[in-house]
Amino acid sequence: MTAMTEPADFTLARDAFGRLVLTQADGTLHAGVLPVRAFPLTSPGEGLSLVGEGGHEVAWVASFDALPAAARALIEQELAVREFAPEIRQLMSVSTFSTPSVWRVETDRGETEFTLSGEEDIRRLSRTRLLILSASGVQFRVPDLTALDRASRRLLERFL
Repeated sequence: MTAMTEPADFTLARDAFGRLVLTQADGTLHAGVLPVRAFPLTSPGEGLSLVGEGGHEVAWVASFDALPAAARALIEQELAVREFAPEIRQLMSVSTFSTPSVWRVETDRGETEFTLSGEEDIRRLSRTRLLILSASGVQFRVPDLTALDRASRRLLERFL
């Protein structure tokens, strides 16, 4: 079991292969560590585990803000790859109101199309937050239904 680790108790760097290397205060090296958020959707800034190649936790960070800027930047780069989940800003069209259906959406990363296999692939995280899983496995976030335009909300309501 890993004890609570203060960010000052370790340093992070990249090796020649681009992997994260965690060096503990006692000099122990852990190559290929992966950051894993404890609560990625509800509290992304709290509870961060750094997991070694064997799948065991090597360090725990209670608050992401407590990390030094350099370590935080390295972890943000890793998380951006692991947690790719575009945010839907507008539903432009839906091919049919039965499933499977092709959705054309505007996201924070540009316009795209995806296939919704079934209504069960729309997960309600709270009253206003959704997570939508495309047939190709990409998860799309809707952080606030009320922030969407009226036409987008009406299209979504057909599937909720």
